[in-house]
Formats: sequence, C-alpha cells, structure tokens
Amino acid sequence: MGWHYRKSIKVGPFRINLSRHGVGHSFGNRRFHVSTTPDGRRHVSVHLPGGFHLGKTFGGKRYHY
Repeated sequence: MGWHYRKSIKVGPFRINLSRHGVGHSFGNRRFHVSTTPDGRRHVSVHLPGGFHLGKTFGGKRYHY
C-alpha cells in the first residue's frame, strides 16, 4: 500500500498544490481553470452553462531518473 500526501495553499487568485510528487499550481475561477502538474503537464478546463465541461491536457509525463 502506497502513501499519499496532498496540501493546497491559496495565495490570491493562485493555488499552490503540494503533493508527494512535487509542487504544482493552478489559476482560475468556476468557469475557466488552468493548472500545471508537478511533472510539467498543463490542463485547461472550461465549464459551460448547462453542465458541459471541456478539458484538454498538454504535454506528456516527464520521467526523472
């Protein structure tokens, strides 16, 4: 069984996300949100009226050895 850690700190309009894998950050509101993961991927999501949600991830996993 693995261990998990996640902590989120809000600094103004930004959110800093701490996890076992590193530090990520995000920015946005309820309708539009951009986040960067610790491994360098970027995720953009848009929530539209009527319950529609569009999301796209850019970049692949980068392995550090």
